[in-house]
Amino acid sequence: MIRIRAWRAPRAGAPWLRRTFILAWAAAVVTWELTCPPALHERLLPRVVTCVAFLLVATAVALCTRHCLLGELRRTQEIAGAVQRVLLRPPPARLEGLAVAAGQLSASRGAAVGGDLYEAVATPHGVRIVIGDVRGHGLGALSAVAAVLGSFREAAYDEPELPGVLRRMERGLHRHLRERARAEHPSAGGAEPDSPVSEEFVTVLLLEVGPDGGVLALNCGHPWPYRLRGSAEVLIGADPLPPLGAFPLPDEVPVQLRTRLLPGEVLFLHTDGAEDARNRAGEYFPLRGALAEAALGPVSPAGLVADMHAALLRHTGGRLADDVALLVLRNDRRLVPAQPGGLAVRRAPTPHGA
Repeated sequence: MIRIRAWRAPRAGAPWLRRTFILAWAAAVVTWELTCPPALHERLLPRVVTCVAFLLVATAVALCTRHCLLGELRRTQEIAGAVQRVLLRPPPARLEGLAVAAGQLSASRGAAVGGDLYEAVATPHGVRIVIGDVRGHGLGALSAVAAVLGSFREAAYDEPELPGVLRRMERGLHRHLRERARAEHPSAGGAEPDSPVSEEFVTVLLLEVGPDGGVLALNCGHPWPYRLRGSAEVLIGADPLPPLGAFPLPDEVPVQLRTRLLPGEVLFLHTDGAEDARNRAGEYFPLRGALAEAALGPVSPAGLVADMHAALLRHTGGRLADDVALLVLRNDRRLVPAQPGGLAVRRAPTPHGA
C-alpha cells in the first residue's frame, strides 16, 4: 500500500523563509544601487528610498540573527536542563512508607543545579538518604556532585553498614580529584600534582531510616537536620567528621546519631545556604523560626520545600549568595495497636490510605 502524504505549506515563521525574504530584499536593494542612473541619486526621494531600504535590510538581518540566537539558547537550555535533572533527579514521592520531597535553588543564573546534592533510595538495609554541599557553587562544582552521587547510588545498595557507604563515597571523590588534577597538570604524568582541586571538599550528611523508624546518621561537616513535631528541634549528635576530601576518614567511623522518627514526624535536611542566606540589611534567614511556624500545622514535604524556597527568595530579594538544597521526610508508617499477648508493630500505609 502506497501512502501519499499531503504537502503542507511551511509556517510563515520558518527560519528558511525569513532568510530567503531578507536575501531577496538585500538583492533588490543592491540591484537598485547598481542599476539606478547617477542622476537619480541627486534627487531627494531616491536618497530617502535608498536609506529606508538599507535600514529595513539591516533591521531584518538583526531580527533574524536575534531569533536564531534565541532559538539556539532555548535548545541549549533544554539540553542542559535534561542533563541536570538526570544528575540531580527528584526523589520518589514515597519510599517504604516515607513521604519524600526535595528541591534546590542554584546561585548561578540560569542553572537548575549547582554545588549541592541530595538523593534518597530504598535499599534492603533501609531508606538511605544523602545531602551534601561541594566547596564553591554553580556549574563548576557539578563534576564533584556527579562523583559523590554516583558512588552513593552504587554503595547504598551494596554496603550493609552505613560507614561502608561513606567510605565508598570518599574513594569515589578521591578518584575524581586525582583525575581532575592530572587533567589540569598533564606535565606531572602519573604523579600527584599540586593543584587547586586538592582543596576541593564536600560536606555530607548520610542517614539511614529503618523499617521501625530508627534513624542512624553520619555527619562530615554538614548542618544537622531538624525534626518537626509541633516544634522545630535540631538533632545534634557527636562531633562531625571533617568534610570528605579535606582529610582521610579515620580507621573507625562510629555512627554519630541514633534517634527515632515516629509516625507523623518530619525530618528537614538542608545545606548551609539556607541558614547563611542574608537580606540587604545583612540579616540571616530565620530558618528555625520558619520551620517552627510550619510545624504548628500538618506538614506536607512538597509544600514545605516550596514554602521554604519562596521564603528564602523573599528574604534575599532573589539574590542568593550560595546554592540551597532541601530534603524533607515524613514518616507515614502506621502504628498498629498491640494485640493481647503481642507487641505493637509498624506497617506502611496502603496506597489508598497514604
